[in-house]
Amino acid sequence: MDQIRHMLSISKEPHSYYRAQIDTEAGGKNNLEMELPEGEALEPSTISDLTDLITRKPRNRTKALMLVVLGSLLLLVIVFLLGYVASHSSCSTCPEDSTECMAVVNEMEDSWQDTYYSSQTVLHLNDLRTMLNKNINKSHITNTIRVMSQESHPSGSAELHKLDDYVLNKFHSYKLNHVWTDSHYVTLPIPDSSSPNNLWIMDSRGVIQKKILPLDQDSYLAYSPSGNITGGLVYGHYGRQEDFNQLKALGVNVQDNIVLIRIGKISFAEKVTTAQEHGAIGVLLYPDPIDIPQSPRGNSPPRTTTFYGHVHLGTGDPFTPGFPSFNHTQFPPVESSALPRIPALTINANTASNLIGYMGGNHVPSNWRGGFQYFVKYVLGPEFSHPSLKLQMGVYRRMVPTMISNIFASIEGFIEPDRYIIIGAQRDAWGPGAAKSGVGTAILLELAHSLSEMVLNGFRPRRSILFASWDAGEYGSIGATEWLEGYMSLMHLKTVAYFSLDRAVLGDDLLVAQSSPLLHQLIEKVLKQVESPNQGAQSLYSQISSRYPNFKEKIIQHLTMDSSAYPFTAFAGIPAMEINYREFDQNYPFLNTKFDTFDRLNWKLNNRLADFSGVLAEIIGQMVIKLSHSKLLPLNYHAYSEVILKYIMQLHMLSQELKSRGLTAQWLFSARGDLVRAAERLTNLIRSSDHGEERLIRIYNNKIMRVEFYFLSQYVSVTDTPFRHILQGRGNHTLEELCRHFNMLQLDPSRFDENIFRRQLALVTWTLQGAANALSGDVWSVDNNF
Repeated sequence: MDQIRHMLSISKEPHSYYRAQIDTEAGGKNNLEMELPEGEALEPSTISDLTDLITRKPRNRTKALMLVVLGSLLLLVIVFLLGYVASHSSCSTCPEDSTECMAVVNEMEDSWQDTYYSSQTVLHLNDLRTMLNKNINKSHITNTIRVMSQESHPSGSAELHKLDDYVLNKFHSYKLNHVWTDSHYVTLPIPDSSSPNNLWIMDSRGVIQKKILPLDQDSYLAYSPSGNITGGLVYGHYGRQEDFNQLKALGVNVQDNIVLIRIGKISFAEKVTTAQEHGAIGVLLYPDPIDIPQSPRGNSPPRTTTFYGHVHLGTGDPFTPGFPSFNHTQFPPVESSALPRIPALTINANTASNLIGYMGGNHVPSNWRGGFQYFVKYVLGPEFSHPSLKLQMGVYRRMVPTMISNIFASIEGFIEPDRYIIIGAQRDAWGPGAAKSGVGTAILLELAHSLSEMVLNGFRPRRSILFASWDAGEYGSIGATEWLEGYMSLMHLKTVAYFSLDRAVLGDDLLVAQSSPLLHQLIEKVLKQVESPNQGAQSLYSQISSRYPNFKEKIIQHLTMDSSAYPFTAFAGIPAMEINYREFDQNYPFLNTKFDTFDRLNWKLNNRLADFSGVLAEIIGQMVIKLSHSKLLPLNYHAYSEVILKYIMQLHMLSQELKSRGLTAQWLFSARGDLVRAAERLTNLIRSSDHGEERLIRIYNNKIMRVEFYFLSQYVSVTDTPFRHILQGRGNHTLEELCRHFNMLQLDPSRFDENIFRRQLALVTWTLQGAANALSGDVWSVDNNF
């Protein structure tokens, strides 16, 4: 029998050649060369096969050579696959820059997370986008907006109860996994019809000189205390902190006077609270024509229009702060510290111009003048044109116990059903509420319908999707906040993200996202995949970035307290976003008025309400699909390091002043550094891990989805300081308040309190250090030796 004489391996870059030389029975020699990639050796079985091939008779030599070639090709494929797997499971050093680290994670998401397997077909992420766009029905959206905005439907009203049934029936018809309601018992303020509000100009003897009429008794500021006060009148511009600082610099006394403030820039509650802090005894809010166009022709509200809202500087039921208002709650009576102590009243533009006409004092700064300037002179007050005159203001309301109902539905996840992505919209409205709540509710129902249809056609979301229709949103996100308070112990453990649909379409010019930084990268990526309703065949991202090169600064904004997304982040520590279309240079003029109807909103959008509502449904839908589908959650856990750095740089600018007082912010700087390193370490772990190991993916996702929660201060009371987030919340424990207090060293050293500052610095530092420790992992991986 023939034997292999020898096997030679001749290195010839980039390959190796293997030559087998065989002694035959006839004394001849057979040779065979075989090429394989560098570094690979022939297996013994392969050598045996080659021996068989070479020693066959000549008539089989051609066939043998063909088999060798096929075997070589097979080996090449096997080696290529082995090399690919080895390269993807190897660990390489992640770049130090956090943006590059996140880019690495995003590449991993795109490479191994965009495929779904159903029993019939394979669905890729592009397939799901196509399915979503096909299922979103714009006519369904517009029909629902019409239904939801036919008349005023405040909480507790018969009109809202009819809409409750409408939403419930819709959810049931979509074949969702679960549909249920959640009720709370809250205390809501309403106008006291037996004691109407009043504004009177009085003389020094208390005699009424003029009654300011008419006042709209149905439009009011919820949670303003009742009261009857008398004082001078000060013009306060927008009622911001800087406006009151300027009044002080101009020598205008706010103490014991009423302040007239324009609507805009900040919330009603912030205006009233700031005026109260500066010693005012009452507040009047009005719409200035320069901020909100007003016209009798119908394209804007008439000048007799009064705007409504609430003045509680918080969310939820202010009479059960920090805990849920379930019927069985037996807590003693308590009030939120964020309730105002001074009365506030909303008036129309005509009433405001009449009052300004009676005022005296110096002229306002030129940039404070409003839309009355052609026939009314803007002056500062507080005196009237006649020294003996004062303004008397009466505000009256009564409190009514009311049952409110949130309505829910869900699509249960197929792999991680205990992880939720939540979409929510306010359902109630004091007026017709087309823009305030109608569009959001319509998009919510259409997404529930579209995503449920996708499930019927093969979509298998990894995580659960919840749809929430909130009650009592007009009073400050009461329905959403009470639900969060009721399930506070588990929400941060189970909820990945929340998306608010409130006020979704207010214009057709500018897309704005108020958002947690963890979601910034996600919205940016999705906007690159959604077609602009204004520029056909161009993505929204391309349209926006061509107009605003600095995309994030113009489009991405901080969460504000008047959004239902705010308590999810600031109170519960859950990444949240509210996204809407707006006008570029002005507010939607009918919002928060009785003129907020479908026809006016559609007219304002040039009869394209359906188009813009459909685009927003697509944007939210794509983000929900991405979050419910991806193995690795696409939340940018590196984002907060940049936000913190901006605050730290403010402290660094006055580091010498701190040092002179025996203080230092070095521990805060070190805590931020630990957070950055912990995020980089997590990125490296993820990249070097086996992507098919579900246990590891679950561990990593738990860390990622709880990053927001890590920024809730554990050192303040949830009942006294509900918004505990040090970057998104409110209170002395926040980084913003720390820097504001710190700046008093330059602006007004007499107001700087070193003891308070030390406490603020400690609270912020240890909350930040706690976030770094939690992201680092096990206690033996944490180093707190500064």
